Amino acid sequence: MRKILKYAALALLVLLIAGGITLYIMSRPDVARFSTAELSGRVPVMASQRTETFPTVNVPEATSWPAGQAPRAAQGLAVQRFAEGLDHPRTLFVLPNGDVLAAESQSPPRKDGGVQGAVMKSLMGKGGAGRRPSANRITLLRDADGDGKAEVKSAYITGLNSPYGMALVGDTLYVANTDALLAFPYVAGETKMSGKPTKVVDLPAKGTNRHWTKSLVAAPNGWLYVGVGADSNIGEAGMNREFRRASVLEVRPENGYMRTFAAGIRNPVGLAFYPGSDRLWTVVNERDMLGSDLVPDYLTDLDEGDFYGWPWYYWGGFIDPRVAPEAEDRRQYVKRPEYGLGAHTAPLGMTFTDGLDLGERWANGALIARHGSWNRDPVTGYDVVFVKFGANGKPARALPITLLDQFLGKDGKTTRGRPADVKVAKDGSALVADDTGGVIWRVAKAKQPE
Repeated sequence: MRKILKYAALALLVLLIAGGITLYIMSRPDVARFSTAELSGRVPVMASQRTETFPTVNVPEATSWPAGQAPRAAQGLAVQRFAEGLDHPRTLFVLPNGDVLAAESQSPPRKDGGVQGAVMKSLMGKGGAGRRPSANRITLLRDADGDGKAEVKSAYITGLNSPYGMALVGDTLYVANTDALLAFPYVAGETKMSGKPTKVVDLPAKGTNRHWTKSLVAAPNGWLYVGVGADSNIGEAGMNREFRRASVLEVRPENGYMRTFAAGIRNPVGLAFYPGSDRLWTVVNERDMLGSDLVPDYLTDLDEGDFYGWPWYYWGGFIDPRVAPEAEDRRQYVKRPEYGLGAHTAPLGMTFTDGLDLGERWANGALIARHGSWNRDPVTGYDVVFVKFGANGKPARALPITLLDQFLGKDGKTTRGRPADVKVAKDGSALVADDTGGVIWRVAKAKQPE
């Protein structure tokens, strides 16, 4: 009997060791084989799939900017604090008179409970988000004396629900809450909104509302386009929860008509029209847990009816083996993105450089704020980059050029801030929203010594 117990205990020990080794192998971080540069551009590397049971977790600790310190601007440029002391500024909008609106916003209370929800909350907190409730306001910033610093900071609209996108059409200011598109009467020069909002349409916000941001842009004809992220990574909770998600929606405000304009886009965030055209562009956060080298986030244009493949396919037709096949194979209809931005860089805000006065190097292209990775080893992003466009209105073959970096500490384990949006100010400078730093940075030409 003792021998039986001895052998049983030994067998159990072997199983525990084997199970522990297996768990370790399955959960250890997936280290990138390719650089972010190799995973960027018109023809990024498409690495082999390395399906993860547990995601690679590599979240730099969010700290604050020490006094007198700032991100590093590209050669010939200088950076200064346009405004500070904001509560998680996520997006910016420049009004015709030069005033700047900043949406101070965070995720609404998450509905995904259990272990996964607790883990996500912990990761978000470490990365600088979700440490306190969303401020739910839009703040107006004004630089009246032209010294590059906003001396006016006023609570312009309060009582919102995780606001994100903003657009102005005539005398109507549109604000995209996480659950609804609102219209406000705009009066130039006001430092506090005097009018009351009307709801234009409801926006998808049910389920966990995992990707809560609702980006917004107005077309030249006044129609509105809203970026809505998926409620999941790869539709694992069922595609019935993804109605009008992972899409860019078209809204016609004159009658409240809404439809899906382009679909299969996991998380379209920044939206902008190419200057002088009706060509809509977006930056997209792709799926997770295929390894540190997959899938490249991207910049692309959108046509009516475009399908980018999520969740079944990525990058023009690569099959995601984790997703059950569709009843009808649509692989041949999957549109290939125009330009890779590196895997897990998390591009959020973008703008075209029309009106930017930083020199010819930065003309005719797009500025993109890459918020930074949480599930890649080594970490990547945490910068603002420039993508050059050609005369054909498409990205050139060149790789992205860094406009602003060093948000990430030298040790790669801490951040002083995270770039979330970038816009062109009326004076031709670039404004960058740093959400965890609570700062709006201004990038302009460096003054030449006299």
